[in-house]
Amino acid sequence: MLAVASLVTLSACSGSGDSGGSSSGGKPVTVEFWGAAVGLDKSVALWNKSHPDIKVKYSQIPAGSIGGYAKMQNAVKAGNAPCLGQVGYDTLSNFIATGALEDISQYADAGKDKFVPWTWQMSSVGDRVFGIPVDTGPMAMYYRSDLFKKYKISPPKTWDDFAAAAQKVHSANPSAYLTTTPQDAYDLGALTWQAGGKWFGTANDRWQVTIDNPQTSKVAQYWQGLLDKKLVTSDPMLDTAWFKKVQDGQLLSLVSAVWAAPLISKNLPELSGKWAVAPMPQWSAGQKAAGNRGGSATVVLKGCEHPKEATEFATWMSTDSNSVTNLIKNTGIYPAATSGQQLPAVDQPSKYFGGQNIYDVFKTAAANTSTGWVWGPTMSQVQSDMKDGLKKAGAGQGTIPKTVTSVQDSTVAAMKSQGLSVGK
Repeated sequence: MLAVASLVTLSACSGSGDSGGSSSGGKPVTVEFWGAAVGLDKSVALWNKSHPDIKVKYSQIPAGSIGGYAKMQNAVKAGNAPCLGQVGYDTLSNFIATGALEDISQYADAGKDKFVPWTWQMSSVGDRVFGIPVDTGPMAMYYRSDLFKKYKISPPKTWDDFAAAAQKVHSANPSAYLTTTPQDAYDLGALTWQAGGKWFGTANDRWQVTIDNPQTSKVAQYWQGLLDKKLVTSDPMLDTAWFKKVQDGQLLSLVSAVWAAPLISKNLPELSGKWAVAPMPQWSAGQKAAGNRGGSATVVLKGCEHPKEATEFATWMSTDSNSVTNLIKNTGIYPAATSGQQLPAVDQPSKYFGGQNIYDVFKTAAANTSTGWVWGPTMSQVQSDMKDGLKKAGAGQGTIPKTVTSVQDSTVAAMKSQGLSVGK
């Protein structure tokens, strides 16, 4: 299709790297890797101990949404980018469209069958591969089991139940709230994903942009309703202030992905045994739909002198049992590699979560997550516009539904400005 072909054409016309490997003259090759997730350095150390011919030099950079992606893009433009970078599936199309990635198909294709098919699709455009999948982000509801007991509420099975629980908690204690509102495009996108909607697709040789689809509108109206009744806060999730409010019993739950588990346990060690995990609330009783929030690939950036060796390491990091076990324990991933989903690390009780095997919940969520979601080619713009609009809505200076409509329009304009063909 033209929409997909346009991404590949833009990629081919931008950047200036040589996609072929260069000879190291028999000397050890050094591959630089930039990533943001906690625990990647430990997998790199494991590799370096057993692979003397290919040394990986790891550097921790900010998460993509707070500058990491801009740092990588700028490095590519300056001609001094590392070989490898950690990029979320949601933003990978951005990197392809700007010509920031190498096509690694010739080195990666042999490993295709090691991964869950939809993660491979998320890392590719057509038959061109631009990254090696690392993980997915199946979602569930984290909650303070001790405070749920205190307020006599059960994990809500539906979103109507969730709203009722929010009302009960806040009525009992005006300083306490069940949760906080969606903060950005990835939060709202994940909730739309669960509701059965899609933001992007391709048809009739065009990109289709439907951010303002009925499912997103339903999600937006739901959260705006809770906000209007002052039953939820707009505190940014998983930041210092949020952890403090959780510690003080002012916030009781979080609907998020599997990777939030180690963030909660490491930042709130004193609450060990007082947390649990339940499936996401459903729009209709009896459903089991889940959304996906996150997931990433290890990409080879334009200009990499050793794409073959870089791809070899990236594939190893995502499939080696010791590496994946490390990433499960320290990064909180749900592996994209099928072998990783069978490791003992995803089948053990958690002391922090009251002895619950929380991966049972996330395994079920992953199995009930639609695989047809597509991310668009201007997600940096979508994220910026959506985050700004949601922040204003949280402050009472706008609404979530109006933000959705506004981002629909700004996204179409941004894509057209890049020369992409857009329809609806």
